Amino acid sequence: MEQTPKHNTESMKRANETSIYKLMTVGVLISILGVYLRFAADSTTLSIVSWVILTIGSIIACKAVFKILDA
Repeated sequence: MEQTPKHNTESMKRANETSIYKLMTVGVLISILGVYLRFAADSTTLSIVSWVILTIGSIIACKAVFKILDA
């Protein structure tokens, strides 16, 4: 019995799209900015803004991971 190669499936083609990895990279870079701002200064306003930026970056990165898993 000959099996079909698993690297030609639709899920593998979708998981190898560069747009998904670009989205993940943007999410990670935004998260890094949020972490940096979190420890840059001791201000309540800056701390809240940094948590918001970190949350947005995490959501973007998770969105990219879920796009890969959806494939």
